[in-house]
Amino acid sequence: MPANAGVIDRDMTSIDSILARLTALHPKRIDLSLGRIERLLTALGHPERQLPPVIHVAGTNGKGSTVAFLRAILEAAGQRVHTYTSPHLVRFNERFRLAAQPESDLSDSGHLTVPNSGKPEFGWGGQLVSDAALTAALEECERANGGEPITVFEITTAAGMLLFARHPADVLLLEVGLGGRLDATNVIEHPLASVITPISLDHLDFLGDSIEKIAAEKAGIIKRGVPAIVAAQPRDALAVIERQAARIGAPIKIAGEDWTATEERGRLVYQDEAGLLDLPAPRLYGRHQFENAGLAIATLRAIPRFKIAPAAYEAGMVGAEWPARLHRLSHGALVDLAPPGSEVWLDGGHNPDGGRAVAAALADLEERVSRPLVLIVGMLTTKDCTGFLRNFTGLARRLIAVPVAGSESAMATQAVADAARAIGLSATSRDNLAEAFEAARKLDLDPPPRILITGSLYLAGDVLRENGTIPA
Repeated sequence: MPANAGVIDRDMTSIDSILARLTALHPKRIDLSLGRIERLLTALGHPERQLPPVIHVAGTNGKGSTVAFLRAILEAAGQRVHTYTSPHLVRFNERFRLAAQPESDLSDSGHLTVPNSGKPEFGWGGQLVSDAALTAALEECERANGGEPITVFEITTAAGMLLFARHPADVLLLEVGLGGRLDATNVIEHPLASVITPISLDHLDFLGDSIEKIAAEKAGIIKRGVPAIVAAQPRDALAVIERQAARIGAPIKIAGEDWTATEERGRLVYQDEAGLLDLPAPRLYGRHQFENAGLAIATLRAIPRFKIAPAAYEAGMVGAEWPARLHRLSHGALVDLAPPGSEVWLDGGHNPDGGRAVAAALADLEERVSRPLVLIVGMLTTKDCTGFLRNFTGLARRLIAVPVAGSESAMATQAVADAARAIGLSATSRDNLAEAFEAARKLDLDPPPRILITGSLYLAGDVLRENGTIPA
């Protein structure tokens, strides 16, 4: 998604100050177009043409998790990996992960100096971009833009391309912000692969009011001669993607047709025409993560340049990390407020299909270890609240609505609670997360509850900040 415009940061940094200036350059937070970023990239000397080889990832749900699996596998195989994802949860820097460099350092301008050095035999983890390097890249883009209209997401994407072009790496994992066809990331002419994760109805005001229209926007990242790797899709969405691939001459591989990834006896069994992989279950929890992991494996097996050993796939399954995606919080200030003995889970899901995946995972947990489920929910007015919450009817004991702090689009807590009650969920509301945990304690449930905080990635960011478990 585009930058977190409309969110008021509690502690302004130099990066926040720059972003505040950049927000004023365009009257809209989202305005899908390629013209503005193409103009800026030209002024910057075309960093998009100097990037490491790119794997481009679009879709509605599962983009970030798929990127996390790709990164974990590639790094386990000794590859240096850049990643570009959005939105961030707490710090804007989370969007830009740079490949680790041997004995490297950044100059004051943000450029990298790298001495000759060999690769490690196993593993090459990266790190989030530093404040100094990100500030330098944003300021360089601001100067080159010369005050012309441009959205925050466009100009920060250009800054990312400057950083990625100047830091050596073997591959860049590039996540689409919104849609695909007119997304600012879609300036890459010949990626290694175009990946499309599951598509569903979301962002209807920007992408269209039908699954076919949304699929057409996502399929806009497919390029001639570049393999398109496609997750399981609704029938109408898949038909649109297949037509686009055929029209421009892109080979296509589809989940369920060209490969399968299934759970068998608690392990992930992946199979395609090249053979079978019997792997550990993904570290990221939920049935849907088996599908996301399979999509990542299929992508890497479709790219001839990668010859990845089974051990790297195994390490990638158990090493992938992606905060706030059915993420169990084991410690922290908020966890300490929970009823003794309870579980606290966090997921940034916010659309009906995302809610369906999380509810299915919680149902699996309930079968294994039964606990009463308490939902702490905050949502935005731009999302389908009823469609999201309907997945939890018959599963949740109580819903506690909380505000999404600082967002101009935050849904009133009473509106969330009313929507929950209208579909049969017992619901109340509280003014903040601490009060919500206090309300959960007063329920005096036995056994102690399983608490899920969900409904918004913005809320997930607030949770990680208040809990003291900020992504690094």
